[in-house]
Amino acid sequence: MFSLRNITDAKINLTDHHSAKVSSSETRTLRLLFCLLISIPFVNSCAVNPATGGANLVLMSENREKEIGLEEHEKVLEGMTLFEDKELLNYVRDVGNRIAQVSHRPDLEFNFFIIDSPEINAFALPGGYVYINRGLLTYLNSEAELAAVLAHEIGHITARHAVQQQARGALARGAAVAGGIVAGVATGSGYAASQISEVASIWAQTGLSGFGRDNELEADSLGAGYLLKAGYDPTAVIDVITVLKNQEDFNRIANGGRGTYHGLFATHPRNDRRLQQAVAQVGKLENSELAMVDQKVFREHLDGLIVGQSNASQMTDTRNRYYQDLLGYTLVFPDDWEIESTTTTVIAKSPSLGSLRIEAQRLQNNIDPRSFIQNILGTENLLKSEGLSQFRLQGHTGIAESNDLGLKERVAVIYLGPRAFIFRGEIPADADEEELDQMLLSSIRSFRAIQRGEVVAGGELKIKFVQATEFFDFSIVSQNSKIANFPEETLRLLNGYYPTGNPKEGEWIKLVE
Repeated sequence: MFSLRNITDAKINLTDHHSAKVSSSETRTLRLLFCLLISIPFVNSCAVNPATGGANLVLMSENREKEIGLEEHEKVLEGMTLFEDKELLNYVRDVGNRIAQVSHRPDLEFNFFIIDSPEINAFALPGGYVYINRGLLTYLNSEAELAAVLAHEIGHITARHAVQQQARGALARGAAVAGGIVAGVATGSGYAASQISEVASIWAQTGLSGFGRDNELEADSLGAGYLLKAGYDPTAVIDVITVLKNQEDFNRIANGGRGTYHGLFATHPRNDRRLQQAVAQVGKLENSELAMVDQKVFREHLDGLIVGQSNASQMTDTRNRYYQDLLGYTLVFPDDWEIESTTTTVIAKSPSLGSLRIEAQRLQNNIDPRSFIQNILGTENLLKSEGLSQFRLQGHTGIAESNDLGLKERVAVIYLGPRAFIFRGEIPADADEEELDQMLLSSIRSFRAIQRGEVVAGGELKIKFVQATEFFDFSIVSQNSKIANFPEETLRLLNGYYPTGNPKEGEWIKLVE
């Protein structure tokens, strides 16, 4: 961290004829930093960290911090869908406010939101905005774990980590940017209109991608302290890490994926000694001080919570997305087209003119998609011939014309797994050829595999709490689960029993229905 003393010493050394020689560029840089830092006391930039008591280099007032938070919150609303379960949201807010009131900034108005996303994540923005994804909620197993996630994010806000990061970035960007910031703040104008979007974008990137290792550890330590003051066991921070690290391990084994939770998830090793020491130093509750946390309340609010994609959050190009669960594919048809399907064939028909037929054939030999159209389908003369490369799938498409009937057909083949999916789009002679062809091609280009956790024809999957019987075994229960992929592993992850182990008789566990 830069300090005024460090830069002042460097400035003095520049005037010392007996000191080591410094390049002209280095001299200019040091002079710039010196001038900037000399100006900082006059713009309320060198402030005391409200959480740690140490000095922070910041370039904005608390009021400006709140303004930035509101600006970024509006961007979040534009790009993400909020989960509209009022009872669950009120519960999250109650737990969050309980933590906020014992934090280092109890007078700051904190706002808590649930993002309707299956991704395992939580993040915070300056000014008191805290977000937790629905996907992360499903994997938590106690109110204390929920409190730990919120406390970690509150720690980022109370320590003004995002503000500090922005300040360091401003210094690094040099005279043009840093000078503009100082000038704006000094004149009381804040950021110029052209700078607001640029500077504000820093916050979203920081919130979603995470802070540095030291800042994350500091947020964990602060969060553990807040948990203790609020009557929760501080070791819940460690419990959350275990939950998230298990998810990370599973993703790596299942599909090579990486965890998305930016803080506890991404920056700490599984057995993080520094974090364990920080949590231990906070202290622990005596039995007489334990908060009366009713886990029944926690279960009641999570019972029925959607697992995976929800109908509202599922990203679809239109409302007419079709899922073929048996063959594992999905695509989007035009909004007003009617869909007829069997186990192997799908036909979508326009109310006026045109249709699209999809069939599947098992691939018998190694043949490229273009040759498949020529040799298997018998279409030699293909107009507008082009390759397809979409969602990691390969294919080919073009227009086939029948000389006898004067009809045209949009033909395509796309390989998915061991099958070739054949598309035949009818283009009648009296139809608007260009418009209809673009509609057909758009549907073909939307073809992809159904993703893990995605809502299919069976509808949304939801949590149901039950008590384990004497011989409860995840490997047996999972055989009848509605979870399409990795049912046993998913149930274990949801209940904190990954990769092995089974609950005791009477223990409350989550099933998915």
